[in-house]
Amino acid sequence: MDGPLIVNYRAHAIWDNLDYHSHREHYEIYLFHSGSCRYLIHNQIYDLEPGDILLMDGLALHKPNVPPHSEYVRSTIHFSPQWMKGLLGEIGGNYLLEVFEKLHHCLIRTKGNEEFNHLEKVVSRLEEIKRKEGLADKNAELEMKALLLQVLSIVHRLGQLESIKVTDDKAEKAEHAENIAEYIQSNYMRKLSIDSISEALNISKSYVSHVFKEMTGFTIMEYVMGSRLMQAKYLLEAEPDKALKDIANESGFESVSHFSRYFKSKVGVTAKEYRRERLKIYSEES
Repeated sequence: MDGPLIVNYRAHAIWDNLDYHSHREHYEIYLFHSGSCRYLIHNQIYDLEPGDILLMDGLALHKPNVPPHSEYVRSTIHFSPQWMKGLLGEIGGNYLLEVFEKLHHCLIRTKGNEEFNHLEKVVSRLEEIKRKEGLADKNAELEMKALLLQVLSIVHRLGQLESIKVTDDKAEKAEHAENIAEYIQSNYMRKLSIDSISEALNISKSYVSHVFKEMTGFTIMEYVMGSRLMQAKYLLEAEPDKALKDIANESGFESVSHFSRYFKSKVGVTAKEYRRERLKIYSEES
C-alpha cells in the first residue's frame, strides 16, 4: 500500500472483496453506508448495518463477504499512525489511537446518527483534498492531517457514546463459523483438513464446509492457506535471517517448494523479493 494516507469516499465497486488481507503499516477506518455486507475480521463476523464503523489495526486480517449483484457502498481511510503521531503528540492526542492499539479491531454501531453524518462530510472533504492536491503540497498535507484529526476525534466520541459493540447473542451459524475460524487461527501451522477440523469441533464435515462458506465467503482450505500466508509474510519481515524452509515449516506449509509456489501465485513476487522490498522500506523509514 503506497503512501501514509489513502481515502476512498462512498466507493461502490467491489475492488476490495478479493481476498483475506491486512494492511500491516496502516490503521483502517471503515464506514458502511448501504447495501449488504457480512464482514470477517480475524475470527469475528459482523453483519453490517448502515451507519456502522469498523476500526482495524494493521494486523487485523479482514475480508468483506458481499452477496453477488448486491449494493455495497462504503468509505475507507487507511493511514499510517506514524504519519499522525507527531501532530497527536504535540496536542496530547495520542489517546485517539488507543482503540486501534488495544482492541485491534472493533465495531461502533451509530444507526446513522447526526455525528455519523458529520463524519461523512469530513471524510468527503478529506478525499477531495487528497485527490486534488496530494501529499506533495505541504499546505494540503497539513489540511489533511487536520481533517484526519477531526475524523479520529469524531470516531472516539462515537465510541464513547455508543460504546464498542461486542455481540453476545450471535446466530448459531455465525457462532459456528467463528469457532471454526478461531480453531484454524490457532492451528494453521499443523496439518489441517476438513475432517480434522470437524472432528476437533464435533461438527459434521458437510456442515463445517457449508456454514463456513455461507458465513465468510471462504472455503475452509482457502482460509487455512490465507492464514498460513499472512504468518509467512509476518515472519519474512520480523525475522529477516530466518531461512525460507523454516518459515515454510512454522507457517504450516508442507514443503518449501509448495510455500514458494503459493507465495508467488498470491503475492506476485517471490518470498525473497517480498522480504527484500519490506526491509528496504523499513530502512528508509528509520
